[in-house]
Amino acid sequence: MFVDHVKVYVKGGDGGDGMVAFRREKYVAYGGPAGGDGGKGGDVVFIVDEGLRTLMDFRYQRHFKAPRGEHGGSKNKHGRGGEDLVVKVPPGTVVKDAETDLVIADLVEQGQTAVIAKGGRGGRGNSRFATPQNSAPELSEKGEPGVDREIVLELKVLADAGLVGFPSVGKSTLLSVVSAAKPKIADYHFTTLVPNLGMVETVDGRTFVLADLPGLIEGAHEGVGLGHQFLRHIERTRVIIHVIDMSGLEGRDPYDDYTTINAELEQYNLRLLERPQIIVANKMDMPDSEENLNRFKEKLNDETVRIFPISAIARQGLDDLLFAVADLLETTPEFPMNEQHDDEEHSVMYKHESETPDFKITRDDDGAYVLSGYTLERLFKMTDFNFDQSVRKFARQMRGMGVDDALRERGAQDGDIVRILDFEFEFIE
Repeated sequence: MFVDHVKVYVKGGDGGDGMVAFRREKYVAYGGPAGGDGGKGGDVVFIVDEGLRTLMDFRYQRHFKAPRGEHGGSKNKHGRGGEDLVVKVPPGTVVKDAETDLVIADLVEQGQTAVIAKGGRGGRGNSRFATPQNSAPELSEKGEPGVDREIVLELKVLADAGLVGFPSVGKSTLLSVVSAAKPKIADYHFTTLVPNLGMVETVDGRTFVLADLPGLIEGAHEGVGLGHQFLRHIERTRVIIHVIDMSGLEGRDPYDDYTTINAELEQYNLRLLERPQIIVANKMDMPDSEENLNRFKEKLNDETVRIFPISAIARQGLDDLLFAVADLLETTPEFPMNEQHDDEEHSVMYKHESETPDFKITRDDDGAYVLSGYTLERLFKMTDFNFDQSVRKFARQMRGMGVDDALRERGAQDGDIVRILDFEFEFIE
């Protein structure tokens, strides 16, 4: 089964907790704090593996969670960091955030990696909080939660040239005679339901990858027919080979076919028409094909467009076509479909929105004030409420963020209930 679109859940490992401990050696007076830091959680890392061709494996495993870091120990022993969870994906995989639809990574080259979900940092042990004023702190941090998100994986076939055209114009037949590929061929529409790839070698020894892509019909850019399942795969190709049935046996006008397909490509993505396009007039061995080709050229009225009359089934005119495609590929650059970011060569764009407020306040049905927000919830999860000093530290952090003043502005009074996640406390003036 060819799977090219799937949604999965990923989570970086949580950081290990820091420890509250003190030195206990017999001859060391006032030994002081000796709690170690927790280890960093593992990252979820995607890596390209050329041996994979589909996203089939993700149909059976949809949750990927990296291991957490070990907790800190006594005698200032730091916890071990969690190992990264490495997930293999086929070349041509685009990773998007399911909520925002932002592209996180575009993975095309063998061995290319991208961190999809970062692990949390380890919590600090109490030896980190020692000061001259507080030489024996009973204070530590819990590990930072790892990033968790739902992502969408899209596979866009990696081919140098792609065959486009209406159903039953002979794309699969053409691929089968110029390469060793064995696509399904039959005399009904939509025989090809998934992309087929073939390696083509010209007489002079040049090679390129040719894709036979599912047939287009009018309205494909809106999802009609195979719609986006097809158009997703044409984005990677550098040269478009537009196959047209010149025999007219289907009762359609060849020129109308040509304009309809180009209109669908334009509606889906304007940049698709920037690619060089070769017109292939197929089925020239049929009786009315020559006359239809002349009419097509008159309507097209563009001498710069190259048209190659061929008969795929009779294997006529194929060498000239393949030479033209190979020549174009030598001079045509790749077309980046996604916006590139300058951070790193294979950068991952994290959008933990700095523009959004650190917290927000809402009301529950019972009148309680509810505090939420990534920054505030992160601090809450990293606070160890077993120690009074940790609780007081969290209270100071909230006051510094302006939570107290914001609650007063919303009308909070002495004794009102305030919630953060599953935790409740009273607001005290």
